[in-house]
Amino acid sequence: MHQPGNNLTQQARLDEVRDALLRLHRLDELAHRQHGLQPERVELLSHRQALVDLERRLAPLHPADIADVLEALPLNERLLVWQHLRPALYGEVLLEVSDAVREHLLEQMDDAAILQVAEHLAPDELADLAQDLSRRTLRELFDNLDVARRARLRSALSYREDQVGALMDFELPSIREDVSLETVLRYLRRFKELPEHTDKLFVVNEGGQLVGVLPLRRLLVADPERLVSEVMAKEPVTFAPEDDADDAAEAFERYDLITAPVVDHQQRLVGRLVVDEVLDHIREESQQEALQRAGLREEEDIFAGVWRSVRNRWGWLAINLVTAFIASRVIDAFEGTIEQLVALAALMPIVAGIGGNSGNQTITMIVRSLALDQVDTSHTRRLLLKELGVGLANGMIWGGVLGLVAWLLYDSPMLGLVMTAAMTLNLLLAALMGVLIPMLQVRLRRDPALGSSVIITAMTDSGGFFIFLGLASLFLL
Repeated sequence: MHQPGNNLTQQARLDEVRDALLRLHRLDELAHRQHGLQPERVELLSHRQALVDLERRLAPLHPADIADVLEALPLNERLLVWQHLRPALYGEVLLEVSDAVREHLLEQMDDAAILQVAEHLAPDELADLAQDLSRRTLRELFDNLDVARRARLRSALSYREDQVGALMDFELPSIREDVSLETVLRYLRRFKELPEHTDKLFVVNEGGQLVGVLPLRRLLVADPERLVSEVMAKEPVTFAPEDDADDAAEAFERYDLITAPVVDHQQRLVGRLVVDEVLDHIREESQQEALQRAGLREEEDIFAGVWRSVRNRWGWLAINLVTAFIASRVIDAFEGTIEQLVALAALMPIVAGIGGNSGNQTITMIVRSLALDQVDTSHTRRLLLKELGVGLANGMIWGGVLGLVAWLLYDSPMLGLVMTAAMTLNLLLAALMGVLIPMLQVRLRRDPALGSSVIITAMTDSGGFFIFLGLASLFLL
């Protein structure tokens, strides 16, 4: 286990590494200016010292800190840092970096290097890397594993990313229920160390079925002569490998869990779920949801090549283009109205913009509640009534304020009334779409966050223009 080597902030660690890289670049430029002549011995020595300085600055960093540094460096500097890490750290760093950066780093490694990294990783950790490996490399990896690790890796890969089985590990500190606590203590002293985050021992019977858990705090203070069966907790929180990972994360938060046993349908102990994996899952889900709301397909390496970034972004941009074209057609249909009353051109973006903001507020609340299982599609009618009420109140209040401002600016009370009415109607449209869009996606078995921000903005823009300009045509001309 690696501990953080210092108390520097992430930015300070990054600045230190960048300083070392800058020194290397300057030495390389100096050697390049010699037009191919053999550099002086002192320059070669300086270059080696610069590399040593880089390695010295990297040495005390925790793998998670190294991952942050790698993600913040351009591709050529990232590879230089990667090449000067201790190979023993490769596996842990690959597990910490983002999926996009991990894919880039693995592309630079040959099969032999990847297999060497795999030797130091547990099966559940290998499963995290497997999705980024080629079929050939994955086949070689399976061939190089012993029977037990191969079986565990197959088990981990058999579950979807959103299931508990994909998160569980196989370090199972288990004991029998018919032994004394003194026997348990003697048994534990045989190990050099316990698995990370061990806060309890799993109690199983002769058939490997879970019958309870023995918290370490009970083990340490209870009479050593007592039996495990007398001290253990007999109804622990358990999960099945097929359980939803989001439900497990909610249970960890509710019951303040550090570890929990994972059992099959026959109550046999098959793995354990650990809080750090749960936290990683929550973080990844949150990041993925934020990306999907913006219409991005996947996490993107900020320093990735142009074409890779284009592929990640083009889909929803194409949809945006279509919706923007529709909005432009709405405006074009009222070209005559705008020509006769130029004030409309200045005011209509306000109606559309406020509607988009209100819709995004509604859709964010609904998506969050769906993710937390606080609501489902059966609540659609109740949520619609509530959000329409909020939209009506906000429309009357803020539409009235903007209507008054428009009246005073353009000396037209009727324009003020149109502004108030348009704002209210567009906020009602935003509330309606903010509820219906995620609920419809759930009914279609799609992620409710997928492109939600793009869709709601398109609806409120086109709808806002149509409502405002339509009312203006009816009442102002």
